[in-house]
Amino acid sequence: MFDQLEIVEDRYEQLNEMLSDPDVVNDSEKLRQYSKEQADLQQTVDVYRQYKQVKEDIEEIEAMLQETSDKDEIDILKEDLNASKEQIPELEDRLKFLLIPKDLNDDKNVIVEIRAAAGGDEAAIFAGDLLRMYSRYSETLGYKTDIVEMNASDHGGYKEVSFMIQGQGAYSKLKYENGAHRVQRVPETESGGRIHTSTATVAVLPEAEDVEVEIRNEDIKIDTYRASGAGGQHVNTTDSAVRITHLTTNTVVTSQDEKSQIKNREKAMKVLKARVYDMKVQEEEEKYASERKSAVGTGDRSERIRTYNYPQNRVTDHRIGLTIQKLDQIMEGKLEEIIDALTMSEQTEKLKELNNGEL
Repeated sequence: MFDQLEIVEDRYEQLNEMLSDPDVVNDSEKLRQYSKEQADLQQTVDVYRQYKQVKEDIEEIEAMLQETSDKDEIDILKEDLNASKEQIPELEDRLKFLLIPKDLNDDKNVIVEIRAAAGGDEAAIFAGDLLRMYSRYSETLGYKTDIVEMNASDHGGYKEVSFMIQGQGAYSKLKYENGAHRVQRVPETESGGRIHTSTATVAVLPEAEDVEVEIRNEDIKIDTYRASGAGGQHVNTTDSAVRITHLTTNTVVTSQDEKSQIKNREKAMKVLKARVYDMKVQEEEEKYASERKSAVGTGDRSERIRTYNYPQNRVTDHRIGLTIQKLDQIMEGKLEEIIDALTMSEQTEKLKELNNGEL
């Protein structure tokens, strides 16, 4: 581990020098690339340097103990020595986690797609609740939420809705939301007070860059039409809505939320690239599914991952056995406790794999 940390620190120092090079400063692409790489290494280097400083402090205190016979000074030095030694295990654990290979998609924006599943109108209402939950969570992180396409239900909520969340590390926060979400509650329309169970599925797709997926003009068909539903004066007056069909994969994406056809086309292309990239990633993951030991991951989209029980104000994440009696807060976007627990579980599993099954 420490050989690897030395390599990381050397690379960090090398990047420092490169970022001072006029040739790099004048090349915006290299400057962006090297700055990002340095930022990714910053925390690991800071903790490693803190670790080395504590080790040096321990050596100095031990040397001072050998040189003094003053009882009061010995007592003070021993107290300092114990305090320093107590920091070592914690710092070593932090370094182990920081060396876990990072998901290459973690820093990306995401496309989130929510679809009502079992439960009819109640499932659509729940899909709307999930949209609100993720939107509020994104606000707390300073992220921007932008609707791409929605298909509203006649009785509230959405049959399906897709939206983009833009912000540094958006995928790292939301990637564990893939799967089926189950709600248990008494519907507003249910006069008998009987608890219903409904589900909605969530797909979180990392925004794809042009270098990762190529969409050729000859592989797509673009149609324009007049938008329908809420949206302002542009609705039903201009052909602003866009439908893009990817002929190779038979993937269809629509966008009508913007007044401008150009903006709708840009949004639809981002979603199309994300879906095609996701197909590619899913195919690769299926090849190694038998080797995957993680209990969390991005997982099977049809897998039931979480239950929201309104009568008991309870949320349970079934992948890690986490139960929280704060459903009202979670539905207001306070997802940090769940996201942090899922992240820690995933990192722990990865660390076990790196250490051949042992922590």
